[in-house]
Formats: sequence, structure tokens, C-alpha cells
Amino acid sequence: MNTLEFLRQFRFSGYAIFDLVAALLGIYLISPLLSKLFLKIRIDIPKLNWLYLTLPIGILVHLLVGEMTPMTVDFLNIHDHYILKILTIGLLVLGLRNIKIRKKHKATNQR
Repeated sequence: MNTLEFLRQFRFSGYAIFDLVAALLGIYLISPLLSKLFLKIRIDIPKLNWLYLTLPIGILVHLLVGEMTPMTVDFLNIHDHYILKILTIGLLVLGLRNIKIRKKHKATNQR
């Protein structure tokens, strides 16, 4: 058993704790860069919002690349896992809450 398999064996409700912690830590570390990049296209996303959006973005990315993880499968299951669905939608709402679109500043004509 290699180190990654060892770390992924610890689970909470069937989901690997290591994967969730790694995703949150990764977003925490790159959130300043992501906020600056989005500010260049006039979208102000606070750094904390990236942490809230980690789980919804993760599920969306796994869907887009076709990697059906246990959490993605559980989220798509229409007959069960309502707590996961409520948590994910709640995190999405919290993550989108303080996002602002900045207006362009018009140059003033000074003579």
C-alpha cells in the first residue's frame, strides 16, 4: 500500500477525508491568485468565497471531465443523499453571495 492509498483509506460517510482536505487546502493556497485573475475581468470574488465554492466546483469539474467519483454519483442520485445535495447547494449560495461585478471607470476629460 503506497502513501496515497494509505491516506485515502480514512473516510467519513464513504468520502475520503484526504481528498476534501487537499481540495480545501489547494483552493486556500490559490485563492489570492484566482481573485486577482477574476478582478482583471472585473469580477470581484472574495478569497473566502473560493472555500465555499470548493465542493460545488469539484462536483462540476468531475462531471465535465467524466470522472464519476462517489460524491459526484451521490449528488446525481435523485433518490437519496439529500444532505449532500442541501450542503452543496448551500455552499454554492454562500459562495456566490458576495461576488460583485465592477463597473469600468470612465476617463474624465480634463483640459
